[in-house]
Amino acid sequence: MQTYKILVPDAHLRDLAIESAVSGDQFEYLIYDETDPSAIPEQQWRECDGILVWHRMRIAPQTVALLDNCKLIVRVGVGFDNVDVDACRKAGIAVSNVPNYGTTEVADHAIAMMLYLTRGLGTYEKRLKADPVKGFVAEGAPVVRRLRGLTFGAIGLGRIGTAVARRAAAFDMKITYYDPYLPEGHELGIGFERKQTLEELLAVSDIVSLHVPLSSETRAMINDALLAQFRDNSIFINIARGGLVDIDALYRALQSGKLAAAGLDVLPVEPPSPSPALLEAWRNEEDWLAGRFIVSPHAAFYSEAGYVDMRTFSAEIMLDFLLRNKIRNNVNPGWEQNSH
Repeated sequence: MQTYKILVPDAHLRDLAIESAVSGDQFEYLIYDETDPSAIPEQQWRECDGILVWHRMRIAPQTVALLDNCKLIVRVGVGFDNVDVDACRKAGIAVSNVPNYGTTEVADHAIAMMLYLTRGLGTYEKRLKADPVKGFVAEGAPVVRRLRGLTFGAIGLGRIGTAVARRAAAFDMKITYYDPYLPEGHELGIGFERKQTLEELLAVSDIVSLHVPLSSETRAMINDALLAQFRDNSIFINIARGGLVDIDALYRALQSGKLAAAGLDVLPVEPPSPSPALLEAWRNEEDWLAGRFIVSPHAAFYSEAGYVDMRTFSAEIMLDFLLRNKIRNNVNPGWEQNSH
């Protein structure tokens, strides 16, 4: 029985017990905890049959050029912007992702950020910690508002966007969305109002939640010009990809008072080193930002159950392809025309 070599270049303090339970002795895992491909011996790249890559390692064209034997790259997660899918296509290497592991966790996280801000939880916690008696006051929290009747605008209505919108609807919010990639009539099946332009969405949305993949087209799409079109005193949530947002533009929109608040689970550089001005203002507890900003460490996907699913599904996808020639969740169609 053939044993396949599976390279895991950025395992990041993880053992492969979950993956090994799926693959048994059919895979030999080559485990590294690196972010730079050159830190891994070139022979490992050249000899591996497949790659399980997390989000910390970029698979660029120069790395793809080393993959003499690789047949499939599985991105252990949803977003695959760290894998050059075009280079893989030209090299005849299939790329798959895992879109079905943490949808509910990510959606819950977005709503949790919305509630944290609109119910003033950060403000109340800080007040009560400082003085349980004088801080026992409801009034004066900067972002607190009634959600019922507000308009929730989703930019993108795929799996996660839909899950978030459904949850927001349960708070008696009016749901509207913009997604040019969905077919005409989609709004009739989902029951939400559809806007034909992003500008139309922003003009009516009290809370804007971002749900699009990171690409050359969408990088830094939330910039000064677009933020100027947000409704005054609106709230912005991003649990998608940090590179979608010009974080300095977001800082300016918050500092000027254009935006009431923002919640970020993702940042343009992760971990944030050097730390952008917005994070520094938050860390320093500057008065103007108090209660108006919440950040988490790219954790929206995480729960123990979701984590096990993500890793199990990744190994299953690799196993199905190498043993059964079955491709699942392929994100670079056309690769087979160049395969050897």
